[in-house]
Amino acid sequence: MLLFDDVTNDGRLWSVRYEGESDNALFTVFSQWNDVEWLREFFYKNKDDLTRYFKVTDVNEAIYDTIEESDILQCMILDLSPDADLEQLFRPLNNNQTAAMLLDKEKAKLKTRGRHSSWLRLYAIRLEKGVFIITGGAIKLTASMAERSHTLQELLKMEKVRNFLLAEGIVDKQSFSDYQNTL
Repeated sequence: MLLFDDVTNDGRLWSVRYEGESDNALFTVFSQWNDVEWLREFFYKNKDDLTRYFKVTDVNEAIYDTIEESDILQCMILDLSPDADLEQLFRPLNNNQTAAMLLDKEKAKLKTRGRHSSWLRLYAIRLEKGVFIITGGAIKLTASMAERSHTLQELLKMEKVRNFLLAEGIVDKQSFSDYQNTL
């Protein structure tokens, strides 16, 4: 069973709380992206990708950029005004997708700024226009998510959440609300 936390307290943005986890996926990701030790280990482990795709050779620079971008993204997500349009933040996971689909897989990332494109990604399922469930996030250093185990894991989590929603008959905001009211 999956639980869902209302991030914005208005039913527009939710985050999955996976079984056995102490916090929801959104706050877990932001915690990692602000943990210098976690980031140092991650960037040393993935230094070849960091250098190849982003031309960043200094792990300390990568850590600094990640924390800075994480703060910006966190402010964008957590300081949403009631009239903010989440459709402007989230985009289809597949860059070639042109039409909305049932329980779309989506991503959020910052626009290119400064020295390099952002490698931070938040992943979500779109319930309907303007309503999203965050499933997780990753530091994406390669062209395809399938190239590395940590981004492939995020794909699997999106699929797990999507399958759970479908199995529970959740296909829009109303059916999600009905589900939440049964808990």
